[in-house]
Amino acid sequence: MSLAQKYLQKTLLSSVYDVAKVTPLSEMKKLSARLDCQVYLKREDMQPVHSFKLRGAYNCINSLSDTQSQKGVVCASAGNHAQGVAMSAAVKGISAVIVMPETTPEIKVDAVRRLGGNVVLFGQAFDQANDHAKHLAATEGRMYIAPFDDEHVIAGQGTIAQEMLQQQRDLDVVFVPVGGGGLIAGIAAYYKAVMPRVKIIGVEPEDAACLKAALDAGEPVTLAQVGLFADGVAVKRIGEEPFKVAKEYVDDVVTVTSDEICAAVKDIFEDTRAIAEPAGALSTAGLKKYLQQLDGDESLSRPLKVASILSGANVNFHSLRYVSERCELGEQKEAVLAVKVPERPGSFLRFCELLEKRAMTEFNYRFSSRKSAVVFAGIRLSGGQEELAGIIANLESEGFEVQDLSHDETAKLHVRYMVGGHPPEPLDERLFSFEFPEHPGALLKFLTTLQSQWNISLFHYRNHGAAFGRVLAAFEVPKTDDAAFAQFLTDLGFVYQEETQSPAYKLFLQSGQ
Repeated sequence: MSLAQKYLQKTLLSSVYDVAKVTPLSEMKKLSARLDCQVYLKREDMQPVHSFKLRGAYNCINSLSDTQSQKGVVCASAGNHAQGVAMSAAVKGISAVIVMPETTPEIKVDAVRRLGGNVVLFGQAFDQANDHAKHLAATEGRMYIAPFDDEHVIAGQGTIAQEMLQQQRDLDVVFVPVGGGGLIAGIAAYYKAVMPRVKIIGVEPEDAACLKAALDAGEPVTLAQVGLFADGVAVKRIGEEPFKVAKEYVDDVVTVTSDEICAAVKDIFEDTRAIAEPAGALSTAGLKKYLQQLDGDESLSRPLKVASILSGANVNFHSLRYVSERCELGEQKEAVLAVKVPERPGSFLRFCELLEKRAMTEFNYRFSSRKSAVVFAGIRLSGGQEELAGIIANLESEGFEVQDLSHDETAKLHVRYMVGGHPPEPLDERLFSFEFPEHPGALLKFLTTLQSQWNISLFHYRNHGAAFGRVLAAFEVPKTDDAAFAQFLTDLGFVYQEETQSPAYKLFLQSGQ
């Protein structure tokens, strides 16, 4: 019996419909018209806990013996798996302990408690919470319910594919979000057992692509760090069992940026009025990118019918501000430019005339020298990259120096709020971006941890309502301290990236400009 046939049998025998619903496979008419093919969306946001996780959690818990059930269950999660386990255990009358990181937003903790879960807050991140959950399983005899690396969980998630085949038998490609791999393993195994011609494409954030890394290496690998924006798929290592299935049956993996995810959140809203969480919109972002890549290769035929999975809608409402700010960039309907303008009468007027009455989304300027000034400008686009190329060429033909910052994360996250901040004297500084879990007191804790022998010469923090905070900080670091400073960054334990070479930093913030 093949691996696909094994999981087909397990999926057909699963009991998820004691609690889960058959969710619609809805056509996205607006997106279909734009992409020139039929696009469908599997609405797992319509489950009782607003995510697909209920399926796998219930199937796993329902497989327990009476003796195991009497001892209770335990899991670790900061989100959708926690709610799935809590609801499933309540339905079965089983005691459930849900270990959540201390940094988990109160709204998620309350949701689990309302479903009957006994919440234990432990650790600052998922890994610490998960270790504690496994410790409770060992010491109290509770059954540990894995979020993705479990055959019953995988089979439960496979029921999504079962429904999709019944709802639309002639799909060409199915796009699946990937975190730990349980969802794509269940869907891929079912499709390849029943209708192997259907392509299964995994979609991951560029900064959390653990399946792609594993496929490249030929085995699961642990990523050094993962981005936190799509927190539902922020997993450092693909599960062992999901990888075994994925390497056999997943046809390809697409990675997408945060901006592309934000654009997909907007697409889903405009077609369905549903508000997806970032991880929930991930596969739709991948679907769009995959089709756009095919358009560039005339030797490849485009699929006629495609589907993605809206895997969850447990979104923090305040994070929608960030999504709204970034979706236009993700759709290539906005560009962010740095334009060097001669410091003489009439220069700004000529700059505006060359934009030909296009809508401006942002305009920042501060006097910086007697010779020239640098403008930070956001411009609304209707013709994508071709239009942007024309704008840049038009400006350059008139003597303006232009840099496109539309793909510069430092510019979009920080510099746009800090324009005009050149230091009065040259500094030997290095610039870094940091991410940390957001909760009351998180910034103070971050600053306390950041204390060091190196002077902080720049600092910017902006809370945009997400589950993570982002900081831009510069340190004065002599060349002789490079090795010690590298160790300091490692010991901090935060997700970080050096931004010293960012064009936006050099133009607007660096000394000696």
